[in-house]
Amino acid sequence: ATTRGQYMVTLYEKRVDPKDLPFFLGLMDHLAERGINCPRPIHGRDGQALRTLAGKPAAITSFLQGMWPRRMTVKHCGPVGEALAALHLAGRDFAIKRPNALSVSGWRPLFGGALDHIDSELARELTAELDFFDANWPKDLPAGVIHADMFNDNVFFLNERLSGIIDFYFACNDFLAYDVAICLNAWCFEPDHSFNVTKARAFLSAYGRERKLSEAEQAALPLLARGSALRFLLTRLVDWLNVPPGALVRPKDPLEYVRKLRFHQTVASVRDYGLA
Repeated sequence: ATTRGQYMVTLYEKRVDPKDLPFFLGLMDHLAERGINCPRPIHGRDGQALRTLAGKPAAITSFLQGMWPRRMTVKHCGPVGEALAALHLAGRDFAIKRPNALSVSGWRPLFGGALDHIDSELARELTAELDFFDANWPKDLPAGVIHADMFNDNVFFLNERLSGIIDFYFACNDFLAYDVAICLNAWCFEPDHSFNVTKARAFLSAYGRERKLSEAEQAALPLLARGSALRFLLTRLVDWLNVPPGALVRPKDPLEYVRKLRFHQTVASVRDYGLA
């Protein structure tokens, strides 16, 4: 905190490629200017937001009030849908592009790194999924800037009102409906991994009031949700297998996403997600 308010200092470690920082910082500036509550990079007198601290890239950003919800309820899902749609609309005219390194073409290399450590039945199932997505992933849906990691620990609430979105370090250009699919996985399942259609209806209805999903997007949503489940399954699997000795944070269980993936395989249409 300073006499002029509270700020956050972020030191960018290995997870963030320094060459991507102009995209991330520029995007947060762009979204904040358009009314999205996200950390706003603080520019120095020279106009620059990116600095070096202790030999690493660093930035100071505004501090967001609020807490992320430990337990996600239906009350959270509508505001998340509304905020995601607002973010997609605000990002439409952002000029810098960053491809999604964790889209379909990035999944097989992740799987290859984990293959020796999983049982043969799961390996067969995931190989079949990869083949399916290589053949069926959509090519021409509406695209733009997506957050790509809008999980509950990246969304702040204050007195039950959504007060901000943080952690834009997976943001990239991809199908907008893929971001919607990621949120279905992140917000609309229960702790026992069963799907909650009431949460999904609240989320999708609120999103649709701000930005209507096209018929093609609605038709593709089950496939995109299934693909998103595979993406988080694979990255969690890699994290699970590469825990450094003495790590303080335990990686998240990848098997949660095996269950989610299998659920999406059974979905016939967007109606199964509660959208009429």
